[in-house]
Formats: sequence, C-alpha cells, structure tokens
Amino acid sequence: MNSDDLKLTRNIGIMAHIDAGKTTTTERILFYTGKSHKMGEVHEGNTVMDWMVQEQERGITITSAATTCFWKNHRINIIDTPGHVDFTVEVERSLRVLDGAIAVFDGVNGVEPQSETVWRQADKYKVPRVCFINKMDRVGADFDMSVRTIKEKLGANPVAIQMPIGAESDFVGYVDLIEQKSVIWAKSGLGDEFVTGPIPEELQEKAASGREKLLETIAEWDDGIMARYLNGETITATEIRTTLRKCTLELKTTPVLCGAAFKNKGVQPLLDSVIDYLPSPLDVPPVVGHDPERPDKEIICKTQSDEPVAALAFKIATDPFAGTLTYLRVYSGEIKVGMQLLVPREGKKERIQKLVKMHANSRQEIQALSAGDIGAAIGLKFTATGDTLCESRRPVLLETIHFPEPVISVAIEAKSQADQDKMLQALERLQKEDPSCRVRRDSETGQMLLSGMGELHLEILVDRLLREFKVQANVGKPMVSFRETITSTVSATGTFQREIAEKKHFAQVEVELSPAQRGTGFQFHPPEKPIANLTDEFLRAIKTGAHESSEVGALAGYPLIDVMVRLKSAVVRPDEASAMAFKIAAANAFREALRNSRSQLLEPIFKVEVTTPDEFMGNVIGDLNSRRGKVHGMMPRGSVQIIRAEMPLMTMFGYATDLRSISQGRATFSMEFLEYAMVPPKVEQEILAKMGR
Repeated sequence: MNSDDLKLTRNIGIMAHIDAGKTTTTERILFYTGKSHKMGEVHEGNTVMDWMVQEQERGITITSAATTCFWKNHRINIIDTPGHVDFTVEVERSLRVLDGAIAVFDGVNGVEPQSETVWRQADKYKVPRVCFINKMDRVGADFDMSVRTIKEKLGANPVAIQMPIGAESDFVGYVDLIEQKSVIWAKSGLGDEFVTGPIPEELQEKAASGREKLLETIAEWDDGIMARYLNGETITATEIRTTLRKCTLELKTTPVLCGAAFKNKGVQPLLDSVIDYLPSPLDVPPVVGHDPERPDKEIICKTQSDEPVAALAFKIATDPFAGTLTYLRVYSGEIKVGMQLLVPREGKKERIQKLVKMHANSRQEIQALSAGDIGAAIGLKFTATGDTLCESRRPVLLETIHFPEPVISVAIEAKSQADQDKMLQALERLQKEDPSCRVRRDSETGQMLLSGMGELHLEILVDRLLREFKVQANVGKPMVSFRETITSTVSATGTFQREIAEKKHFAQVEVELSPAQRGTGFQFHPPEKPIANLTDEFLRAIKTGAHESSEVGALAGYPLIDVMVRLKSAVVRPDEASAMAFKIAAANAFREALRNSRSQLLEPIFKVEVTTPDEFMGNVIGDLNSRRGKVHGMMPRGSVQIIRAEMPLMTMFGYATDLRSISQGRATFSMEFLEYAMVPPKVEQEILAKMGR
C-alpha cells in the first residue's frame, strides 16, 4: 500500500458504555457506506457486527468485530467494541491497535461509568477521538448536559461542532457551527434526505455563542488563528477544519456531534468527521519496539511497506471451519502469503498460509497486508494475543497488551472421561481466545476452576463451552476470586542440595518479603550489591522460583499480590550451580518467609452506580449498606437519583434481582472493578471457617 492509499485509510473503533448505541451506529455506518444493504437491529438479533449466538440472544456485544467500508474514497477499518464491564479486555486490545475512535454517549445519561473506563483506556494509548451524542430523540435527551459531563467527568476538552435543532420527539436536525447552516432531515426516508438552509431565528444567538466557543478553543492552540480572531477577521470553514484536525490529533480537543443512530439521523456527518479529524496511519507517530535480546535498545518501526515486517496479534478467534483466526495490525512492512515470520516470545517461526480481510464473521481472501492495515491470518500455531510477528532480519518486540486479573470463578467438571479430554481442549482454546479468562486446578480439591471478569463473562464462557464446543459438564455456583497479601516484612533462607545424574547441584538463596502498595502485584528486586558468580540466568531462575511460589498463599491458597521480594544474598558454587537449583532454592526461601509472615485476605471491590427514582432512594441506600457498601455521593438527574458507591463483589451475587424487587423494577445499576481491598477481620474468619481453615 503506497503512502497515498495510507493517507486515505482510517483505523477506528467505536467505544462506549453498554446500551449507548455502538452497534446500532456501526450498522448505520455499514448501511450508508454500501457495505450492507439492510440495516440490522440489536433488538431483533440480526445485526452484522453482533454475529455470535450469545450476542444475538442478549442484545449486547461480547467480542469486538472488525470490518472495512468505504466513504468518499477513504477506506475505513472499523472495530465495534463491547460496552459491558466484563468485556473491558476486548476494548483494551482493540484500542491498542487503533489510530482513532468514535466515543458514543447516551444523550439522556451523558458520561456513564463504563464510558469513563474506555475513555481512560483511550488516553493510555493516546487515541484521538470524536464524540457522538446519540439517542437525541429519547425523552430526557440533553445535548448541553452531555457535553458538560464529558468535560467534568472525563477531564476532556470537548468542542461542539454541531448543535441539535429540537430534542426528544422534536429532534429534526442540527446546526452546523463550522458552515453556519442548518440541516433538517426529511420526515420519511432513511436519513439520507435532508434540506440545508439558514440557521433558524430562535437559535441564532445560541449558534453564535457555540461558534464563538469553537473559535476560541482552536485559537488557543494556533497563534495564527488567534491573531486573526482577535483582529475580528473572518476564519473560513476550511481553516477551522484544518486547525481542529491538528488539535484533535494532538489530543488537545475532541469534536462533538449529535444524532440518533436508531432513527438514522446524524450518521453521515459522523462519517465525514472521521475523515476530517481522525488520523490516518501516517498521522500517528511510528510505533517503537525493543530488541528481544536487549530490552533497552529501541527499534523504530516506520509505517512503510518497504520496511521489515512488524505486526501485533491483538485477538485470536476460533472458527469451526477455518481453524484459528489471528487478527493482526501491521505497523511496518508487508506480510505476504507464504512468508515465514518470527514470534520472538516463543523463538519460533510461523508460516503465513492464508490472509483475509474481515467483515464481522465473513472473510475475503487477500494476498498481502501492508503497513497501516488490519486483517487476519488463518492457521497460525504459536502466536498468542499480544505477540509480535516480525522478520528474522529485524527481530523486534512491540509493547504487549496487559490484561486484568479475573475476579470470579466457577468450578467445572466433565460428566465422563470422554468429555474430560474434550473439555480440556475447549478450555485451552477459550484461554487462547480470551486472555482475561483463566483456568487452573485447585491444588487441594483437584477441581478445575474457570475464572473470569464477572458473572456475565463466566455465563458466556460456560455457555460457549456447552454449546459451541459441545462439552457435557457440571458447573458449580460462581465464587469470588480472593487474593492474599502480607502485612509484615520477613526474611528467610532456602537451600537446594542434591545429586542428580551423578552431578552435584547446590544453591542457597536469602530473600526478604515485604508488603507493597495496593495494585502493584508481584515485584522482584535484585540484590543491592553484585553477588560473585551470580549470572543473569541464575537471577532469572530465582525470580521465576519466587513468582511461581506466590501463586499459592499461606492463608487459604489464593494467589499472593502486592508483595515485594528482594534478593538479599546467594551462595554460588560455580561447579555445582544450575538454574534449576536456584529456582528451587528461591521457592523454598519464599515459602519459608511466607509461613513466618502475617497474611491477610483481599477481596475484589467494585464501583457501583445505581440509577433510581426518588421514592426508592431510602430502600436502595439501606440495601447497599446491608451489603457492606460505602455510598460516596448522590446526584439528581431529572426525576431520578444517581447513587455512587463501592461494594465487595461477594455481597453482589443476585443484586440485579434484589434491586428490581425493592424498586418495582424501575432502578438500574452498572458496576466496574475498582481494586482489591482488605477483608474485615470478622468476615475473614467466616470465610476461612467455611473453607475449614
């Protein structure tokens, strides 16, 4: 792909809180760009992007789907991401490889909890965005309030480039603040018929003030426009767009548009804004990777087809007919069918047998994928999510994708021996596809535990296991995945001395365990002073031994987190030293220190937002308090109250049903994982007593 083609390419994602209208917006985009000839509806279960059975049954997006469409000679690669908190990892890996994003907000609710999460993820990967205030036709829709919440809750700098004409059932069009004209949609039709004209008289003052704000925002970041603006000179629509594009790409501002995707309103201007303000692969700085052998050496991967290949595998999907589909974002070079590429993490080579362009779950075979492109390879054997694919002549490791720890698990056992093997294979495939799902065997009970990010996530995983992989299995009740940590600093020494295959092995290691800050996980620090004959290989073995031992805590066998391990000393006998000996000695030292330290149970805490009519507020708050919830604040929004609280996951099972019953079905809630926190002593005793500890 040459640079002219790249200039006309956009890699974008659509992100939002659940039910803000992402999939509907994507369906409309596909319809208007001629990609699909019939609009799918989420509530009818016939959308293009929600193609999984589980998605169609529940009317939600579970897995991010990719597609390509064309608008005004530009190629747009779109990824529709999930909005439910349990599938945050899908958003994370999509944003990692996208150049720009459309953030969709519900015009009635503005910024909602999951909108904050996805916005922070986009900030992390420095993804430029345009905002689309959707559902302007709904009762209670308020454009100005929604823009205000983007500023207040997300700390962003939104700038409205449109203004709605009417709201709720009277939402008939918008004022284009850049062109200074009105656009009114035809009453019938599919949103493609509209009349442009002057700004209605009653909106002229508001439109003038909106345009003033727009000019002030862009003038702030452009000295030339600032000087002309202060001199009262006219600034053309082209100049506004050019400057606004520059500000958007530099993350200084975010253009805001309005519409009602379900009623086919406002989607074409949204497509225009994707082309006008979001980056092409050439506008994004070249990705920086590292040498696999020397992590401190940086390698710049330029967005050019004649460079050596560097691509990131950001998603793996299993297809019953094609086998394994590996979604790739190519950062530099050109991947061709028949090529051999290196996977540095594995140190193995993959042969590219088949390349495809994706349209949700249908595919179009192609011969090559160039820099800046998104596509998929079929039949890769060793590549996992987050792996880099590169050429042997320039090995490079791109920054991988970090996945959150699962917080809830369920015991699962096969009904027969034949199903056991089938189940293990299916679980392995699920783990490969979805890195936020983990499978482990409980060391004490021998049960298989399947862990995920929430009740819905587990429900979907189990459903896929039974239906897609046709495994006959018994499934237990969901259980909270606790963690453990230590509250005191302890040192211990571990020794390994044995003769194996007529060779003596010896290692002695002293480690110090100390509590670390919440959320830091497992940390390993090498000795302050160099130790004679302690090679990098032995140091890595010590770290591995300690890390593997942290998987089982001293209290109840849960993984240990927020612990700092420091190597204090080591005895190395050059003729008897081996990596295996140091790994075992470190594990022995770690376990000894853990036995002598004070341990504490940690539980997952969730941030909860409950929307309830005023009359049920007392009931809802009383119920939250009875579940060990901490209420942080209340905020009126129209005729309802928004209650913000923190709650332990273990008290939240069945909360949806209970909330419905205390509010006559009128209250709703959303939740997202916040942190692991100490379990109160009394509750800890009850948990340990139940486990027979």
